[in-house]
Amino acid sequence: MAIRTAIIGLGIMGRRMLEHLEKHPGYSVTAIWDPDKDACDAALNLSPSATLVASADDAIQSADMVYLACPPIPRKTYALGAARAGKAIFLEKPLGVDVAESRDMVERIKAFNVPVAVNFTQAAGAALADIDTAVKAGDLGDLVGADIILSYARWPRDWQQTADWLRFRSEGGMTREVISHFLFFCERVLGPLTLVWAKPDYPLDQDLCETHIAARLTSAQGQIVTVMGSVGGAQPDRQELTIKGTKSSRRVSDFYRDAKSTGGDFTALHKDDADPRAVSLKAQLDDLALLCSGKPNRLATMDEALRVQILVESMLTGGGSKPDATN
Repeated sequence: MAIRTAIIGLGIMGRRMLEHLEKHPGYSVTAIWDPDKDACDAALNLSPSATLVASADDAIQSADMVYLACPPIPRKTYALGAARAGKAIFLEKPLGVDVAESRDMVERIKAFNVPVAVNFTQAAGAALADIDTAVKAGDLGDLVGADIILSYARWPRDWQQTADWLRFRSEGGMTREVISHFLFFCERVLGPLTLVWAKPDYPLDQDLCETHIAARLTSAQGQIVTVMGSVGGAQPDRQELTIKGTKSSRRVSDFYRDAKSTGGDFTALHKDDADPRAVSLKAQLDDLALLCSGKPNRLATMDEALRVQILVESMLTGGGSKPDATN
């Protein structure tokens, strides 16, 4: 039977997931809700047959699984409400913005023993699976580390403009929204990371999110992960993660494009899908169905998401364990 699904939060991510849930035979969207009328209207324009309910609790009670696409701060309240009701939960990332609150949420949700995953969109994707297989087969040789490079002309990006909270320091910014995905990817390949140092830069308006960030992290084996993010200038968006090995390296651009280098130029390993985002979301939903059935899956766990959040929030405050010139 189809998994009865409620969506709480109808911004760009909630509407995007609504569209793809309705295309997937394994799901039936039973309720949608958002406190913002404009967001609700936009969702109903996209899916006129969707059932808009009066409250988050009504949405939770109608479903077997609750997808939370609201901003980070209210997410804990809805997640705990869903867990108390015995519902499966699919959380958007970041897990939260306050580490203590998120740690408490994780422990309390675990006590309810419901299926839970966090939507790091590369978790069930081909790029991560293929690179993980290549690493285990020794195709990359010894792993050296990774580089994460982001560059945007503006933040939020054009397609994110309706999500106004993304421009504020309290919940938004490219480190939480994008770098977090690549940190998750790195931890899946290299293992848990430790922040060595970080240097964020903010506008004069202290309410606004970071415009630049640089950081260095290390794995338990001493592999170095370098992060560089910037906003500004007339340019196309650039989003790249390179996993570096002594025999070959792999570069993932724009989340999905996988390329390989043995010392020369990177060469694409696959043709682009007509709609790579749709392929990625279907893979996530396929694995989410496995999770709801109690079967093994590749989705991000709450513990993985919490580790990423700890790294991200430390980066945003300029934290680190060994801020010296030798690391």
